[in-house]
Amino acid sequence: MSMLRDDAFLRVDGRKGIRNTVAVVYLVECAHHVAREIQLPFREADVHLIGFGGCYPNEYSFRMLKALCTHPNVGAVLLVSLGCEGFNRRGLLQAIRDSGRPADTLVIQETGGTRSTIEAGRRWVENTRRQLAATPRGPMEAGELIVGTICGGSDGTSGITANPGIGRAFDRLVADGATCIFEETGELIGCEQIMASRAVTPELGQVLLDSVAKAARYYTVLGHGSFAPGNADGGLTTQEEKSMGAYSKSGSSPISGLIKPGDVPRAGGLYLLDVVPDGDVRFGFPNINDNAEIAELIACGSHVTLFSTGRGSVVGSAISPVIKVCANPETYRNLRDDMDVDAGRILEGRGTLDEVGDDIHRLTLRVAAGERTASEALGHQEFVLGYKRFEPIGPVCHPAYA
Repeated sequence: MSMLRDDAFLRVDGRKGIRNTVAVVYLVECAHHVAREIQLPFREADVHLIGFGGCYPNEYSFRMLKALCTHPNVGAVLLVSLGCEGFNRRGLLQAIRDSGRPADTLVIQETGGTRSTIEAGRRWVENTRRQLAATPRGPMEAGELIVGTICGGSDGTSGITANPGIGRAFDRLVADGATCIFEETGELIGCEQIMASRAVTPELGQVLLDSVAKAARYYTVLGHGSFAPGNADGGLTTQEEKSMGAYSKSGSSPISGLIKPGDVPRAGGLYLLDVVPDGDVRFGFPNINDNAEIAELIACGSHVTLFSTGRGSVVGSAISPVIKVCANPETYRNLRDDMDVDAGRILEGRGTLDEVGDDIHRLTLRVAAGERTASEALGHQEFVLGYKRFEPIGPVCHPAYA
């Protein structure tokens, strides 16, 4: 197994981070402004803003924030509460402290209001950043990486350049012993039988089929799917065509398991992340934008996310870096500062699919070793979290640990 770096950030739970971020977390929309003002002076110093806008409690949102606040890329957490919201702030604080991270909570209603809470929060961040300078460091191998992938702003080039290029990179990462996660079950409709044939057990294959069937039912009830007007403008014609492109991001490795948001795979391999809520349709579209899915990939432990785009999404993410793989050569030239990999060069005879896959693989390892991505350099730290509901996965979903 190849050595990735010798200075990874070592966490008490044994996991290793590639960044050492301070997370400032608002626990209701009423605390969003105060949390943003606390974070703003430190936005270029690996202090990131995340949060949950809802006033009413939700098991999914708690699970997500718990997973994100104890992610290996996070070194310390400041929770910002209004004081009367339904979020279980005490439970979240205890979980973070139990993970060995410095953490505290500021309650605006108890701290004197907006100005005094911002001042107290900035003092806490300043002091904690100095503490984090002493974070233990140690070696990290490529096989310890968790890498997620998503596509957004897809067009007619996505499925023949960037997406299969990411699939090639995934195959190399899995061969390194790493964990790779692909998702978007609603964008795999039509490919479920092929996908199930790659499952490591027949029982897991049926679980994969069921996850796509659930997505199809969900979209049928909603009256629309994940095929956006921009996809059609970019040359895609059907949901099945889009699905074939999205599916190609998974590469060709055997599929080791199915997980849901907040589940961290316990062994290397390739996993499908089921992002469509369980039960009756209650919360609308499964993910309102790409950053909601990126947050779920990160909650499953992703150190890095590979983002394929043909039309040209410019977003990044809080907590874990995003690598932009551009499928369309014209988009790449137009949005050069926002992109990391020019996969569209395949269409112009300036490279092969294997060469693009090698580029993505090498860049992923360099980013994990500390190199900054385009979205990081530009200050992108988008984050979205809403309401959902999931049932726990069973042993069939993770055959290696059944």
